[in-house]
Amino acid sequence: MAQTIVIKIGGHATNQLSPEFFAQLHAWHDAGKQILIVHGGGPQISSWSKKLGLTVKKINGIRVTDSETLKVTQAVLLGLVQPMLCQKVTASDLPALGLNATGQPIIYGDYLNQKLFGEVGQLTDINQDYIAAALKTHIGVMAPLAVNPTGHLLNVNGDVAAAGIARMLGAEEFILLTDVPGVMVKDHVLSSLSKQKATHMFKEKLITAGMQPKIQAAFDALQNGVEKVTITNKLQSAGTTLLKSQLVG
Repeated sequence: MAQTIVIKIGGHATNQLSPEFFAQLHAWHDAGKQILIVHGGGPQISSWSKKLGLTVKKINGIRVTDSETLKVTQAVLLGLVQPMLCQKVTASDLPALGLNATGQPIIYGDYLNQKLFGEVGQLTDINQDYIAAALKTHIGVMAPLAVNPTGHLLNVNGDVAAAGIARMLGAEEFILLTDVPGVMVKDHVLSSLSKQKATHMFKEKLITAGMQPKIQAAFDALQNGVEKVTITNKLQSAGTTLLKSQLVG
């Protein structure tokens, strides 16, 4: 699916989508590109968890998810964020289809580290035929909830899930749309980033905890076939670009 573009939209960014965002979707759609949006919902999940008296805890940017938090995560992603995104895409005269694990399993996974993270999964496979058929006629809007071998739902970090899906689909481009204009260092946007430089910046704590999973996901995608990854807050902005050639150096 070389004509596929995978866009990961963070929870903050879902509320900040501009007319230019939908204009770019139109341009890609008209050009015959297949578009898959993988959405998060972190801020919304944290907000509802706090309202319900649940503890909000993250380790290295990964949400620790007990059984009650998983219920909140499912309710927020599938009951609030995904319908809102589908509605916005449809309101822009584009065909949208919500893809989630409550009907046809789409993302398959298994526990990342149940003792440490609880009901958190890692991607093991995707229902590629189903996704490919959906993207032929619609812009897919997918929640990062995986089904494990026993049919149990697992919460998967949206950045990691989107990177794995982009890799498995053989996407030509993977875009991480976030609430900042790229990878920031001292209020400056890095136009590019090599893996070596990123590793150094992790060690020096120059990159925020929330950005680390995004960068790690980006390099995972590049190492496994995706040609280009962009981290930005606007589809029309250059942001931080990561290319296969930047895996070394």
